[in-house]
Amino acid sequence: MKNKINKEALDYHSRFPAGKIKISPTKNYRSQKDLSLAYSPGVALPCIAITQYPQKAYEFTSKGNLVAIVSNGTAVLGLGDIGELASKPVMEGKGLLFKVFAGVDVFDIELAEKEPENFIQVIKAISSSFGGINLEDIKAPEAFEIERRLKKELNIPVIHDDQHGTAIISGAALINSLEFVGKKIEKIKVVVNGAGAAAISCTRLYKKLGVRADNILMFDRKGIIYIERNDLTKEKKEFAVKTHINLEEALKGADVFIGLSIGNILTTEMLLTMANNPIIFSLANPNPEIRYNLAIKTRPDAIVASGRSDLPNQVNNVLGFPYLFRGSLDVQSITLNEEMKLAAVFAIARLAKEKSFGKESIIPHPLDENLITRVSSAVARAAIKSGVARKKITDWNAYEEYLFDRRVIKTLY
Repeated sequence: MKNKINKEALDYHSRFPAGKIKISPTKNYRSQKDLSLAYSPGVALPCIAITQYPQKAYEFTSKGNLVAIVSNGTAVLGLGDIGELASKPVMEGKGLLFKVFAGVDVFDIELAEKEPENFIQVIKAISSSFGGINLEDIKAPEAFEIERRLKKELNIPVIHDDQHGTAIISGAALINSLEFVGKKIEKIKVVVNGAGAAAISCTRLYKKLGVRADNILMFDRKGIIYIERNDLTKEKKEFAVKTHINLEEALKGADVFIGLSIGNILTTEMLLTMANNPIIFSLANPNPEIRYNLAIKTRPDAIVASGRSDLPNQVNNVLGFPYLFRGSLDVQSITLNEEMKLAAVFAIARLAKEKSFGKESIIPHPLDENLITRVSSAVARAAIKSGVARKKITDWNAYEEYLFDRRVIKTLY
């Protein structure tokens, strides 16, 4: 069965035309007049207009619906540092998702550059072409500095989706899980196994949602993040504690386990010591920290989520990133700020409760057609309210109709 799937995956990517995305014209091009408007001499007019008013680029070019997906291939899926060229299938896949779920066009850009400063300068140099930058599969701690600098120095939305996409979706899942089991977020004890870019960003967001800092214990490959360690990055130092215990001890009485680490590290013995109605987000992919069926069998009272599409409660970034950029692009936002990310969290959480809300459906299904209208609108509203939008939306009903038309996948869930 595995060999069959492997062959199908390779055949899928290699059949003509190779890859998963392409460029298509958006204007007429069949007559001499069409060509004279598309290129010389007609093209000079929008060039002159943009020279005088740079914002006209959003009116006369594809900039306002174009996102760059940029990676250096240093942290690709569960494959690690496989290099920029080998990361291209993933970046093309991301481009496909942008297009089919939210109608966002993409150029994938794979950079043979691991030095953060050089990477930053390249992105700055090409940024005028795009309405937004989606950083992807860049290892920590470099990812933090690259994103921080680009957010500060560019006037378009920039996000490292491995960090914030996972944080947003798991944040929505956490809110709904706690509501389902009747626990208050400010009282829960959270154990985070993993201290990479995604784990750090998730935990930062959980704090914004109400988790108390002194109720968080974080682990990396060397053990607990505690203050006496001399090998901590500044990001890890945010979560350093005085307690020096192992993962098994930390999980005793814990309400929530967040796994962004390696497969099968959470044992049934550890799970049995957690609090009543534990929440288990085992997000290592493709092999979670504990198998879904084993977790449910061991603790029937648990809510379990993973990163896998073949299991309930998939924490899938596609619930977020297409709509974060859709809403951002539509108001020509100069950044993608915390208000916009939190708006996405709550929009995703609310949508899940409108259908078959329960232990196996704490977040929406990726094919839920309402995601584009709910999440994109929430992000756009937050951008306008927080003062980072260069374009206003006044007719929100018309905007929702426009959003639904942008979605290429029309599958009903």
